[in-house]
Amino acid sequence: MHMLDPLTGWMLNPLAGWMLDPLAGWMLDPLAGWMLDPLAGLLGDGMHAWAIATAAVVAAGCGLVGTLLVVRRMSLMGDAISHAVLPGIVLAVLAGGRPGGPLVLVGAVVAALVTVWLTELFRTRGGLAEDAGVGVAFTTLFALGVVLATAAASRVDLDPGCVLYGVLELVPFDTVSIGGLEVPRAFVTAAVVLAAVLLAAVLTWPLQVFTAFDPEAARAAGVPVAAVTQGLLSATALVTVAGFETVGAILVVAMLVVPAASSELLTHRLHRMAALAVVLGSVAAALGYLLAWRCNTNAAGMIAVVLGAQYALCLLLAPDRGLVARLVNSCWFQWRVRCEDELAACWRAEEAAGGGVPIPPSPPRGLADGLALAWLAVTGQVLRGPRGWLLSPAGRARATTVVRSHRLWEAWLGRHAHLPLDHLHPPAEWIEHHLGADVRRRIEDEVGREASDPHGRSIPPES
Repeated sequence: MHMLDPLTGWMLNPLAGWMLDPLAGWMLDPLAGWMLDPLAGLLGDGMHAWAIATAAVVAAGCGLVGTLLVVRRMSLMGDAISHAVLPGIVLAVLAGGRPGGPLVLVGAVVAALVTVWLTELFRTRGGLAEDAGVGVAFTTLFALGVVLATAAASRVDLDPGCVLYGVLELVPFDTVSIGGLEVPRAFVTAAVVLAAVLLAAVLTWPLQVFTAFDPEAARAAGVPVAAVTQGLLSATALVTVAGFETVGAILVVAMLVVPAASSELLTHRLHRMAALAVVLGSVAAALGYLLAWRCNTNAAGMIAVVLGAQYALCLLLAPDRGLVARLVNSCWFQWRVRCEDELAACWRAEEAAGGGVPIPPSPPRGLADGLALAWLAVTGQVLRGPRGWLLSPAGRARATTVVRSHRLWEAWLGRHAHLPLDHLHPPAEWIEHHLGADVRRRIEDEVGREASDPHGRSIPPES
């Protein structure tokens, strides 16, 4: 320690000062100046903080409901409801309701249920496919809502432009007093809706999961599938109305669908998918508002852009289903197949020569074959001596497994598929890289533990 401490102080400190300080000054300072300083200013400003909080709460509710919509392949219905609730909102406002108030929520839910009823009517009585019925229902109702909002613009405080893309920037100016604290009305509405949706999800989660993944079995088990679906659509209407003042009727669809679609790429468990959708939606809402304030543009549009960027990153970098992971897995599988083909070829050559006889080296058939053979030599699966190649014990065990899988599958096809002999090799050459030990044992039992394949070649025992 007495020797290493002066050495590290003498070498590493100047190195850090020479390399890391300029790097931090070149990269981190502009980033802090462009992002962190405005963020500190926003969080210090109560109005901006409330706007961000409102958008995050709306996004959380939409992410929770949108997860079930995406899993049940009902995203188009969510889109339809987000548009079709407009006439219900306008009529409720004309009847004396306040945007975000209880009467408007009731009007939105009624309009959503009318949309579902019209879709089912068009499908059963009109002969339309479900997606076509949804398109007819929601476009008609949305157009009716736009006409009503435009015609009644002079009598009600309902701006069609605000309905379409929201006024998140103005949300902090419409407040209610709660315990002496001025809280934006839109935040209160969104928080109440989120609490209600979360409570409903907790109480009905097993039913929602059962209905989402196997509705026929759920119906046979006595689950009220229709009531569960109506409840989900009612929750969709509630979170849609809660998002009207923040992102409007058009871009609330992004909050419903995109976070859930992104989280679906990241996990295979539904409860984790719902939690990830809530987190992704809330983060996008806060980051989108920050970027919109920085770029002096519409907050709802920027939030939707951030959501799209999130999905693009998930699509690219998801650990299992991302494009990069799939490309890597595909390349690795092709490489494994190439190596196993080389091992199997060595095994068959040894078999033809009487076993354990070195195989004279032959020119590789291509660059990939040569690289595979070189890799097998480096990893010790084939050995190269003065007289040629020889399989090592590890390489022979792996090659035996491949050949055994190949010949067992040929035997199964010969017994059950009744294919000509010259048609047995191609499918067996493909399947030999996929069969596990349990499957090989089952195939062996089905073919009666035959000692040879249809070509008369012996089936090696399990390694």
